Amino acid sequence: MSQSSVSFLKPKAKNPATSPELDDALRATIAVKRARTLELLHAAVDEFGSAGEVTFANSFGAEDMVLTDLILSEKLPIEIFSLDTGRLPAETYTLIGEVEQRYDTRLKIYFPDATKVEQYVRTEGINAFYNSVELRKACCGIRKVEPLRRALAGKRAWITGLRAEQSATRTELAVREFDEGNKLEKFNPLADWTEQQVWAYIRIFDVPFNALHDQFYPSIGCAPCTRAIAIGEDVRAGRWWWENPESKECGLHVKQ
Repeated sequence: MSQSSVSFLKPKAKNPATSPELDDALRATIAVKRARTLELLHAAVDEFGSAGEVTFANSFGAEDMVLTDLILSEKLPIEIFSLDTGRLPAETYTLIGEVEQRYDTRLKIYFPDATKVEQYVRTEGINAFYNSVELRKACCGIRKVEPLRRALAGKRAWITGLRAEQSATRTELAVREFDEGNKLEKFNPLADWTEQQVWAYIRIFDVPFNALHDQFYPSIGCAPCTRAIAIGEDVRAGRWWWENPESKECGLHVKQ
């Protein structure tokens, strides 16, 4: 990622809405992107139901906040849920509270099975995920993958905030695809959005965002598995930074 894009990601001002990069051309682009994304969300509801059959997995990153704003501001009949792994940063919990207050809503939160977490920690150690890819994926499986399956049970379609340019594992990301592992349709409305466009939307519509983004955290997961990035690093370099880029997925979005 270039130095300019990192600067755009983390403006000097605390409130990104004050950034001077919002020229007329960028505002026009966001208006078009917003309209197209809303069309896709409405299409998902029209095709797969308006009584809770469509759900949105919200991890409270910048992309997910764009979709959260669209869904709640437009009062779309799309459920919003999140996975509390038990090791999220304090800033993420703060943002959850801000979202619930700002949009006058209660989000559906799923937690991992406490017995499985206890067994993993007692057997492998509190931070065993640093020791191997296998142990890290096992931790993700307990804290994220299994709760996701419960969250998606009975659903016909789910919405994600994935973008194609986020990492080497997502370059061929489609706007719509069938999730074979979970047996339901999957929509990625922001697949072709750029980092700049995501933050422009946040600025234009004054959307709340995770305070860690102001500390060079473009991608935020569990606290012990996320670090800030340096100038020139990929936007997901701070996720599982001790692993090779090809293995940097937790199992939520890996094709079967």
